[in-house]
Amino acid sequence: MLKNQKLLEQLTLKEKALLMAGQGEWQTRAIKGKLKSIFLSDGPFGLRKQSGAGDHLGLNGSEPATCFPSSATLANSWDPAVGRAVGRALGREARRLEVDQVLGPALNIKRNPRGGRSFEYFSEDPYLAGKMAAGMIQGLQENGTIATPKHLAVNSQETRRMASNSVVDQRALHEIYLTNFEIAVKEGKPKSIMSSYNEINGSYANESKWLLTDTLRKDWGFDGYVVTDWGGDNDHVSGIKAGSNLAMPGLGVNAAEEVVQAVEKGELSEEVLNQRVDELLTVILEAQKKPAAGNFSWEEQHAVARDAAKKSLVLLKNKEQILPLAKGTKVALVGDFAKNPRYQGAGSSLINSRDLESLLATAKDYPIDLVGYAQGCPRQGEAKPELLKEAMSLADKCDVYVVNVGLDESAESEGLDRPNLSIPPCQADLLEALAKTGKPIVLVLSGGAAIELPWEGKVNAIVHEYLGGEAGASAVWEVLTGKYNPSGRLAESYPLTETDIPFDSEFPEEKHNVYYKESIFVGYRYYETAGVKVKYPFGYGLSYTTFALSNLEITDQGVSLDVANTGKVAGKETVQLYIGKADSTLMRAKRELKGWTQVDLEPGESKRVSIPFDEYSFRYFDPAKGAWEEEKGRYQIMLGQNVADIALTGEYDLKRGIVPEVAASSSYDKYKEGKLLLVTDHDFAEIYGAKLPENLPAGRRELEWNDPLREMANAKSWLGRAVAKWLAKKIQQSLDESKPDLNFLFNYNMPFRAMTKMMGDMISRPMAEDILFIVNGHFWRGTGRLIRDYFQNNRKVKNDKDVQE
Repeated sequence: MLKNQKLLEQLTLKEKALLMAGQGEWQTRAIKGKLKSIFLSDGPFGLRKQSGAGDHLGLNGSEPATCFPSSATLANSWDPAVGRAVGRALGREARRLEVDQVLGPALNIKRNPRGGRSFEYFSEDPYLAGKMAAGMIQGLQENGTIATPKHLAVNSQETRRMASNSVVDQRALHEIYLTNFEIAVKEGKPKSIMSSYNEINGSYANESKWLLTDTLRKDWGFDGYVVTDWGGDNDHVSGIKAGSNLAMPGLGVNAAEEVVQAVEKGELSEEVLNQRVDELLTVILEAQKKPAAGNFSWEEQHAVARDAAKKSLVLLKNKEQILPLAKGTKVALVGDFAKNPRYQGAGSSLINSRDLESLLATAKDYPIDLVGYAQGCPRQGEAKPELLKEAMSLADKCDVYVVNVGLDESAESEGLDRPNLSIPPCQADLLEALAKTGKPIVLVLSGGAAIELPWEGKVNAIVHEYLGGEAGASAVWEVLTGKYNPSGRLAESYPLTETDIPFDSEFPEEKHNVYYKESIFVGYRYYETAGVKVKYPFGYGLSYTTFALSNLEITDQGVSLDVANTGKVAGKETVQLYIGKADSTLMRAKRELKGWTQVDLEPGESKRVSIPFDEYSFRYFDPAKGAWEEEKGRYQIMLGQNVADIALTGEYDLKRGIVPEVAASSSYDKYKEGKLLLVTDHDFAEIYGAKLPENLPAGRRELEWNDPLREMANAKSWLGRAVAKWLAKKIQQSLDESKPDLNFLFNYNMPFRAMTKMMGDMISRPMAEDILFIVNGHFWRGTGRLIRDYFQNNRKVKNDKDVQE
């Protein structure tokens, strides 16, 4: 018997069908007299509950909320407790605003740092991403708020995000792109999860029974419900069959009619529909039992944001120990970000921050002498001589420049990918000019992902705040002045140049099929295996003190070692465990993160710490068996302060497991040796295990149902080409103003099918097909059909007003 059998028996077939999609933009469907709705809200790092009409793009205003550090920032803390504290605070705000479900955290893998949504994601490493996400999920759900990790799965680029096929081999799929979600689900136990827009090896994520039922529910033990990304419902009935429970936003009565007809025709079993409804009802009914909001303090929320930000700051450089700044140091503050901070990303996560700080406004609270502020250069655009001159003139008054630069809003946003890894040229010019004054430069970097640093030699210190949220400024000052000893460690690699990133020239893929040709060699797994030097390695971060590791002991349970603070101030060390197998017949990374621990130490203090082995320590995915296996034999156990700085090594003999048999091939050898620069499509096809799906050649062609509107640039109709050109122009105008327009970006990447998903009953499937017919060169016939179907749809919707809602 199903959990909610009695309620299910009270629901009509149509009412059950209606429950499979939302009611408007942000609510689940209510059934009069039988079921109330629950409210969903964007919120990876702050609530975005809209105060007026709802939309998924952040176009309309939202309620004031605390803006916490982004997930990319929090990951640098390497502390799930930090994520848990932020999640707990988010849950408090959700209760205050009567939000039942928060859409976050996002934990996709940073396959390429130019991914436009990298600021929302934790790491390039699945183990770290999964552990950090689990902490946030646990905190969110402590008071009954529903967490929604997203986007399951293999969602790595914004370009064509609703109409792309991620072509990925089975080892990479499981070891890199699913392990993060597995850990988050098993340890965080979320009550909901969001499926991604894209296809995975030819099947939409939201229509993959293998993913949503076999893997998510059966293998991982997930007992919540699956919600689509907004507009991510391709085939409504297929999604329900696969294990999807809720299509968002509200699809209207047309979608319910689809489900009813599928049941009546025998295309969808009512037992399957009942199962999906029951899974959804279980979460909705539980959410409606949560306690009312208790006491709420904006000051406490702000303090959580500040604490998370300071624990996530990463000290990248500290030449001649210029930091921390001595009391009374004369500081010249430079940079537009110092006055108008870059503290969050753009898109559906955009927060209406209530208590936003800036470096300029908070400088007075710290023991430095602020002698002046200068903008230095525009936020975006060409350098201006008068602004440079003003900044350079402060050299006569200051002991040190504190300069805040980084990536502006046009570089990082939902809906588009970064064109390069550079900061705006005018900011680089500013650093060059200030360096000529001879005064030391302390650089504060803002941004959500890796950048190139060709000017690194011009500055004396670098503190990376990533996107620190509303309290990031005071967190920066606490580190600069030594009130807090920096303890952050990078959750991603910083390459020397963009060309060092494997297959960077193919990212983002603008055609339908996206080849994940690097396989398991993402981020440091590639750099370490191939011997490619990086600027800052994964796990890197400096402190105002020093640490020493010694006395490694390895047992069947894990590792133990001594950690000593060999410096003069208290500090926190993050001891990282990496495991490799040099004699493996499999393609493996030289080393992989398999655990870590953090220890706080006073000067001269030493502690013994342990890091256990777990179910992820030695496993690999066997594509032939479709299952996890362990390779028996001798492993290298490595402990260090980052992936490239290994202080202690030892060996461990794993006696259980198998000796895998691998067929020799030149393609396999290229991967095994990390020689990705030599890998061809043919080589990848061998690893993939099948013929690669081919992309259509460029040029004018008949557009299809799942083509995004950007493909209208290749349409047969002049009207379609004109619309595509207009959309591209409007997007560029918004980027030139550093204000990415999510409306245009969303529409540009939206497929024709999504018109019926994003606009409820306003556009029926026949109407969307008519629009596609017009775009394909049939203006007059298509227009006639569109008018006819418009009135037919209006009549059908009007006749359905008697449906209980």
